[in-house]
Amino acid sequence: MDDRWIWWSLAWRNLWRNRRRTFITASALAFGYLASVTMIGLWSGMLTEMIETGTNLVTGQLQIHAPDYYPERSMYTTLGGRDGIDVDELVRIARETPGIVAASPRVYGGGLVSSGSETVAGMFVGVDPDREVEVTRLLETPAEGRAPRAGEREILIGRDMADLLDVELGAEVVLVAPASDGSLGNDLYRVSGIFATGMAGLDRSFGILPIRSLQELMAMPEDRIHEVAAAVEDPFAAPALGDSLAAALSARGLGYPVLPRPWTVFRAELAEYASLAGAVNGIVVGIVFVMAVFGVANTMLLGTFERRREFAVIRALGTRPGSVALTVVYEGLILGILALAAGALISWPVLYWLHNYPPDLSNMFGDFTMSGTVVRPVLRAEYSLDGPIVSGIALLITSILSALYPAYRAVKILPADALADI
Repeated sequence: MDDRWIWWSLAWRNLWRNRRRTFITASALAFGYLASVTMIGLWSGMLTEMIETGTNLVTGQLQIHAPDYYPERSMYTTLGGRDGIDVDELVRIARETPGIVAASPRVYGGGLVSSGSETVAGMFVGVDPDREVEVTRLLETPAEGRAPRAGEREILIGRDMADLLDVELGAEVVLVAPASDGSLGNDLYRVSGIFATGMAGLDRSFGILPIRSLQELMAMPEDRIHEVAAAVEDPFAAPALGDSLAAALSARGLGYPVLPRPWTVFRAELAEYASLAGAVNGIVVGIVFVMAVFGVANTMLLGTFERRREFAVIRALGTRPGSVALTVVYEGLILGILALAAGALISWPVLYWLHNYPPDLSNMFGDFTMSGTVVRPVLRAEYSLDGPIVSGIALLITSILSALYPAYRAVKILPADALADI
């Protein structure tokens, strides 16, 4: 046998001298791997839930504005300026960009909503109902009624606004808003539906109208809009898709400046949570395997102590100290490989279950809001390569580190002292 493989063979045989101890140690590492991968998957699932809820509900994952529109969001800063734009062409280019699945034009305004003696301040959003339903979920299933229809003087309002105004479905409300020509627009609209998101800011002050109705209220022509909102296949790819869309728009030479902005810009708090996820994953892996180091090292140190006479004999026969140390390190590495294989076998079924059949704790805790989004208490794990790979590397490093001190102790065994009482 090649001398290089002798120490691997000895390490493999030494592991199975005490099968029960080897099994317990490998099981501890395997379940540490399971805990690490599962916790990372659950954290990623919660983060994905937050991003999906925070962007799919109202904003979309990508928005196209005039370069100086954000963050002031002035009513007068429209795409194409006073000359306007070809809205259909801009939407078509956005939809044709690979990775973007839908796009919809929007107009924003602010003003007052009145009914009888009650008046509340409101934020108005004009949308194309047919296109908007492909970008966001707010128009899909109102709590009551339906979404406003294109060409109709209708409005969809939040539950809290309806309660403040004391109005129901079919009631008429008066909208008053500053117009782009300096006048004050006002008109009568019928409440077509009432939504309830669970977020007080939206439910109390948001009103959604057909885009042409809001443009008429604000004295804006059809070719003047504030933004195009888009939905993408992968929210985490939104920044790259924004760059691709910007290149596509520039190549078309449309004659007006536009700037695609991903959700990481207009939902910066969610982007901070996403960047925090990497740090949290590292902390999780570190805690799990730092705890494992001490248990594995203690077990291997005990095994080294039991074989001190064997080490003394092979040292007395001329074996180099480095070869003795390698034998112990190889034991740790083989133990880690076995534990990694076992951990992968038990982890994938657990991840599959948590991803496809996640436990829903809504009946116990209900939905809760975090960073302006509604998060369901559903323990859904997301698939990723990062969690298993990082956890696997950490497991192998743990196994090697755990063997270093026992290897050092094995090298320090003096043949004369260990063999003195034979």
